[in-house]
Amino acid sequence: MQRFDPDLVFFEPDALNYPLGANLYTHFESVGTPIKMTTSHNRVTSIPGETETEKYRNAKRTLVVGVRKTLDFDTSKPSAEFAIPLATGCAGHCHYCYLQTTMSSKPYIRIYVNLDEILDRAAQYIEERKPDITHFEAACTGDPVSLEHLTGALRKYIEFMAEQDFGHLRFVTKFANIDSLLDVHHGGNTRIRFSINSDYVIRNFEPATSSFEERIEAAGRVAEAGYPLGFIIAPIMKYEGWQDGYMELITKLHDRLKDIDIVDLTFELIQHRFTKVAKSTILKRYPKTKLDMEEEDRQLKWGRYGRFKYVYKAETVEEFQKLFQQVIQEHFPKARIEYFV
Repeated sequence: MQRFDPDLVFFEPDALNYPLGANLYTHFESVGTPIKMTTSHNRVTSIPGETETEKYRNAKRTLVVGVRKTLDFDTSKPSAEFAIPLATGCAGHCHYCYLQTTMSSKPYIRIYVNLDEILDRAAQYIEERKPDITHFEAACTGDPVSLEHLTGALRKYIEFMAEQDFGHLRFVTKFANIDSLLDVHHGGNTRIRFSINSDYVIRNFEPATSSFEERIEAAGRVAEAGYPLGFIIAPIMKYEGWQDGYMELITKLHDRLKDIDIVDLTFELIQHRFTKVAKSTILKRYPKTKLDMEEEDRQLKWGRYGRFKYVYKAETVEEFQKLFQQVIQEHFPKARIEYFV
């Protein structure tokens, strides 16, 4: 099972004024992890490496411990009303990830230590939107499960939301390190979702993440703990044998979950897409990737962030939709498919 332990840690000075920051400093000092101070994450420039590729890979092994200064939450459609800050960046090396471009120059991982201030702001959002339920997504800009053994932040957020009548939490992960969350009082107010894919996609395009089998087993343990459960199947890819690969995925999920009384199960389906900028960056970072980014096999779609994306052509999308609707309905007739994009 993959576990992230950084090779280098930067601390913002203010982070040491919070219990989590002070505890992390003591921890990294005790295990001998090199520590440096920085006035701001924007000033982290001394990442070792002689080439851009070396610096990128070393940055992905670098952690910045800081304070979240902006407490206005971003929106997080279609997943939730708001993105609740917890971490930025990810230890995984998924070739296709959108963070390749959104964090292109700063791929190091950041965690925030002022958790109580962040939760106080969440409580304000909940109060302002009552009696509507306010949903918070904790994994918009990173994978917090990969850092939970260091921060315990998800446990704190889950316990907070368990006490809210009008607040729900959700997050998605590619990591199976969820044992510390299984005994948490969640009150059914947190949905844990696993980003899952065919074995082929995980093996070829998702290095440094948990395996196909590990994620399925972790999902079973989450379901047994009574959490609302979800799966994001993304990015859905067309490759030789893709139908068999995705049917195997749904079948194995069913085999693990069939004896568990799951009250609430969701699926979110997202086809593979890329931009010209992302393609260029990915080929620099992973020059031997098998990722199919042939533009002539795709069609253009205008993205909400003001740039065109290359998505599959309509006939391929129709094939995807038909297969997933059929096999999910067969194996999980009570589940909801929340969207296909």
